[in-house]
Amino acid sequence: MSRLDSFTAIDFETAQWNPTSICQVGLIRVEDGVITNEIDRLVRPPENYYFYKNIEIHKIQPEDTEDAPSFDVVWQEIRHWIIDQTVVAHNAKFDVTCLRSTLSFYNLPQPAFQEKCTRKIYRRGLSYLSKKYKISLNHHDALSDAHACAQLYLRHLAHEKLPKTGSLFPDY
Repeated sequence: MSRLDSFTAIDFETAQWNPTSICQVGLIRVEDGVITNEIDRLVRPPENYYFYKNIEIHKIQPEDTEDAPSFDVVWQEIRHWIIDQTVVAHNAKFDVTCLRSTLSFYNLPQPAFQEKCTRKIYRRGLSYLSKKYKISLNHHDALSDAHACAQLYLRHLAHEKLPKTGSLFPDY
């Protein structure tokens, strides 16, 4: 697995309730505690079908992804930042389900990676935490969400290096 201060923060937006309907990927790569790469890709979901409620949330519409690559193409660009890495997401259960379901949809191998969830670590929503820690956030833009998640995880790693105070709950 990867070094402690190196990880990939990722976020997916979906076109509908189906986890294989990824329509945007946001990825932040952190090496030795420093952001070294950012990827923001629109993705054409299967059949380019959108549910109106999802459009209301993230504002991405079918015409935005009509000519975008499908996830199997985008995967070739991002996979080296996921395979055998620490992958961090806010509400990782959702994002990991999207990733694994979409890889299965395209008959692509399931990668090994270590999953971390900032929602579980902090026990709060991304908007709340971004306000609390003065992190810029355009919520439900995948790159912005991934960036906020990366900042939160870096904060967590820095806190983990501090001497333990005996408190049951970290002061996040």
